[in-house]
Amino acid sequence: MKDENEGWPVISHEVLCQAHIVTLEQDVVASPVGSRMTRELVSHPGSVAVIALDDRNRIAVVNQYRHPVGMRLVEPPAGLLDVVGESPLQGAQRELAEEAGLAADDWRVLVDLATSAGISDEVLRVYLARDLRPTPRPIGFEVRDEEVDMGLEWLPLADVVDGVRAGLYHNVALCAGAQALALALMESATGDLRSGDAPWPMRQRVLDVKHGRGDGEVRDA
Repeated sequence: MKDENEGWPVISHEVLCQAHIVTLEQDVVASPVGSRMTRELVSHPGSVAVIALDDRNRIAVVNQYRHPVGMRLVEPPAGLLDVVGESPLQGAQRELAEEAGLAADDWRVLVDLATSAGISDEVLRVYLARDLRPTPRPIGFEVRDEEVDMGLEWLPLADVVDGVRAGLYHNVALCAGAQALALALMESATGDLRSGDAPWPMRQRVLDVKHGRGDGEVRDA
């Protein structure tokens, strides 16, 4: 089995609220058995995260306040795919430079995720970055809001994996990325990871669906 594209007919589509980053939308959808269901969804630009691994098997993390959950979370460098014309890999490279002051010569894809597919179309790609070196923050980058005091720390990968199992960490990119990396290292399979610029079919699918909604492609049941 594998995840497959599928589209149920949309009877109606409505934008309920257009916010700064996300859009709240509502679809009435016809199911294959003939019933209709109403679903709210949060439309999101997508995101990337970077598990940056040094030569001492440590990963770079930040400690960032997250208002929706009322917690300060340990997270890998990460951010939105909200720059026009920027590829996901370029977005990950930008975020690593902005939040960690690092560049990397070796980029791989660790895991692709649908963060909450029942309510949101956000898709997240988690990268592995190795062969690290310091780099200046991008020109024009301004530290603000939650980023002002998030800092940068290096944690042993084994300690992070233990912390995930103990319930100490909750960020989805950190939890999934650290465990995927630990498994790849254990199986000597990092060379089998997809290249950093590998296709991302799920993101393309999401973009196609967004485009259909935006163009008013509403299919009859």
